[in-house]
Amino acid sequence: MATELMKRIITKIGDLFSVEIDENQVKYFQYIADDLTQLNSSVIRVFKEVYQKKETLDWNEVVKGAVEFYTHTILKVGIKLEHWKKAGKSSEVGTCEAIFRSSGDTGNPKITISKNWYVWKVNQPKTRIGKLEGEYRNAELGAVFPSIEVITRIRTGEPYKEYIGF
Repeated sequence: MATELMKRIITKIGDLFSVEIDENQVKYFQYIADDLTQLNSSVIRVFKEVYQKKETLDWNEVVKGAVEFYTHTILKVGIKLEHWKKAGKSSEVGTCEAIFRSSGDTGNPKITISKNWYVWKVNQPKTRIGKLEGEYRNAELGAVFPSIEVITRIRTGEPYKEYIGF
């Protein structure tokens, strides 16, 4: 077996990762939880601030920054594909107050506007709400996103495209 195949990727809650924005700038995100409600996927919080690549940082200060968004992903795939790199660690993981949403109609081409929405917070049961209304319209999409979609959102600031209508 090749050495690179045998190398284990170890990630721990609190780890920080860098994503290149361009040749001189990076943004950071932190692994904050595993969500048993959503396939035991990794939950990350992405920070708004953009840093210079060569900047020396205090990780405890970085994690005090404003959060741009929360999302579910598979960290190890992003590392293997070199979409992000482990950059540091902080025990300060904050509290994930994000509300996530998903539709029971996702993938059904006959449904254009779902009335079958669910919402949840990390590691809490999903609650069926039916139509997507009020504060829940701004809830984060709760799918487990591929690393390429996560880095695209980090780089552009554009939210994920809807998978099904309101």
